[in-house]
Amino acid sequence: MTRLILATRNAGKITELHAILADAGLTHDLVGADAYPEIPDVKETGVTFAENALLKAHAMARATGLPAVADDSGLAVDVMGGAPGIFSARWSGTHGDDEANLNLLLAQLADIDHPHRAAHFACAAALALPDGTERVVEGRLTGTLRRTPAGTNGFGYDPILQPDGHDVTCAELTPAEKNAISHRGKAFRALAPVVRELLG
Repeated sequence: MTRLILATRNAGKITELHAILADAGLTHDLVGADAYPEIPDVKETGVTFAENALLKAHAMARATGLPAVADDSGLAVDVMGGAPGIFSARWSGTHGDDEANLNLLLAQLADIDHPHRAAHFACAAALALPDGTERVVEGRLTGTLRRTPAGTNGFGYDPILQPDGHDVTCAELTPAEKNAISHRGKAFRALAPVVRELLG
């Protein structure tokens, strides 16, 4: 059984990818970056989601000699030219402060009417092998930004993005409902056949 490393310490992502790969009939031994605490986190210096995902996947593959998967994702607002984009997690200046990021974005969009509040979540998922082989796939979830947060599931900007075709926000969906339509779910499902192709 081939060990496959998910270059994240986020337990939720590890569980999610494990379920997607299992559903695709893949039986790889999946572990997170927390299995290798001596390996430092990689700085996300890329200018696209794909570049950041590849940076993390290659760094983990080089450090362990094993195939690695990584993802990078964020929110892109049409009227803001795709921002916050790769800066989604640190939009307010502090990395990972979901509430501050969300509040700043809502303030910036306060004067924007509903027809112009289109946005999407984007995710790039990358597989890197120790020999330098790489593949990247992407997933997207389109929707409209609410004026006030709703829901307690999820994280980040989930409470304000209402997916197209739904009357609730991502944070009001169950985890299973969200995974079925989410940008990350789509990207990871697209990555499963790539894993099969390259790893068997």
